[in-house]
Amino acid sequence: AIRALAEVVGDGLDLGIAVFIEGEEEYGSRSFAQFLADNVDVLRSDVIVVADSGNWDDRTPGLTVSLRGNARFTLTVRTLEHASHSGMLGGAVPDAMLATVKLLATLWDDDGAVAVEGLHVREAETPAYDESTLRAESGLLEGVSPIGRDSILSRIWNKPSVTITGWDATPVASASNTLSPETSVVISARVAPGQSAEDAYAAIEAHLRAHAPFGAHLEFSDVDCGDAFLVDTSGWAVEDARASFAEGYGVESVDVGIGGSIPFIADLVREFPAAQILVTGVEDPHARAHSPNESLHLDTFRNAVVSEALLLTRLNARTV
Repeated sequence: AIRALAEVVGDGLDLGIAVFIEGEEEYGSRSFAQFLADNVDVLRSDVIVVADSGNWDDRTPGLTVSLRGNARFTLTVRTLEHASHSGMLGGAVPDAMLATVKLLATLWDDDGAVAVEGLHVREAETPAYDESTLRAESGLLEGVSPIGRDSILSRIWNKPSVTITGWDATPVASASNTLSPETSVVISARVAPGQSAEDAYAAIEAHLRAHAPFGAHLEFSDVDCGDAFLVDTSGWAVEDARASFAEGYGVESVDVGIGGSIPFIADLVREFPAAQILVTGVEDPHARAHSPNESLHLDTFRNAVVSEALLLTRLNARTV
């Protein structure tokens, strides 16, 4: 996009551009805040484009106007001082696996909606989006029902979710008749816009402690929190972005919410409170982000590059 801009405007390029590639986002961006503080003058901008989001579909551009926050942590559950024979003591002694299964089940109600007191819900309208589209885009198996209540996009954009993303358990190939003394799980929660991630984490921790079965011992570690983000859509940069999308894709853009999180945006807001932040991207619902065969639709990528170049052209014109 920058090369295309340079070819179009030539010597008329007056726009200052700082490019930063952030490589720790999937691990909480733990060095990002300090990097920003150390390089605040170099990176200071009127407009910040975070190109890490998605589009409405592979033909229609999306301008992300809301992102959920996240609270990720490791939970370790202990019930025994040591492993024991499941036949000799099973039925009288609770092992860590039993306690963990019962505890985790309390995080959701029978509809699969999050059942943790203290987690907020954002009230906001969402576009039409039916179950057949969800099935096509998610790969939901025949006979498996969606979870939650209310409109599908409200569940993804405006409500909390809780997912178990990792579990230290005995592999099937190594299974034995043993009562496990402890086990650990990684819990990843998405937080509705409007609630701080720290408050959401505190609510989840309190829920788990209150529901620990059989007096199981709980330990919480490796906590990472990132706040949700709502875009101020009243700024001139948003107007420039929408115009550039419409020209670059040949289709008017859609304002979208994203169920995922970009925690370091909170760092950008803190360091550059006057900057207008635009969240764009090259994904579409079939990109299968984070899966082993994540992919990129090439036409979407081309349209995104053109749109970014057009946006830069408009921003460059504002420097004159």
